[in-house]
Amino acid sequence: MQQAILKNYTILYVEDDEEVRKVAVEYLSRLCKKVYEAENGKVALNIWREHKPDIIITDISMPKMNGIDMARYIRSEDLKTPIIVATAYTDQEYLLKAVELQLVKYIVKPITKEKLMGALELSVQRSEDKSKFSLPLSKECAYNAYSKEIICGGVSVKLTKNELLFLDLLAFNTSRVVTYEEIESQVWPYEGMSSDAIRSLVRALRKKLPDNALENISGVGYKLKVYSPE
Repeated sequence: MQQAILKNYTILYVEDDEEVRKVAVEYLSRLCKKVYEAENGKVALNIWREHKPDIIITDISMPKMNGIDMARYIRSEDLKTPIIVATAYTDQEYLLKAVELQLVKYIVKPITKEKLMGALELSVQRSEDKSKFSLPLSKECAYNAYSKEIICGGVSVKLTKNELLFLDLLAFNTSRVVTYEEIESQVWPYEGMSSDAIRSLVRALRKKLPDNALENISGVGYKLKVYSPE
């Protein structure tokens, strides 16, 4: 990646270790348009609300609010901004959470220039190449994961918050079945998912999607079927 591209981007760096944060912010400041810094998730959320940074890099283990909870909160309102997690954890539980929250990259500390630039490259690609997130669902309909809408015959089909969270999760994982556990974590992370809630959500969403676009795998979860002309 040409580092000059980052000059157009703002970055929020979240890390409770002051020395680590200082070094990272100093390095990133030479690459990008602006670097915002925060020592925990609560402070980071205030900065995110005010400045809407283009890319977020966060540690996991922090006081007051950890990086996973912060990312989950942001994802409840913003499915677009690339989020990179940098942490000492390699536990499978954290890796699964990173997948569920559609994080761009999971960097294991110590952070090197190569690891950081690789993650930033993926973030820029996700931001710049928006067209690849327009998924055809039929000859006339497509889901655009950046504008967050279904377009059918040139007409926008509005989605509710939960429909959007569910559909976006499926759209970013079209190569596989998304499990009920992942759906619960994405759409109902705090209150839990009841059988009535998921049935109601699927029933409402099917009315807005082309026939057979949403496939149920009994006992496992759901899969979004991408249209491919014969």
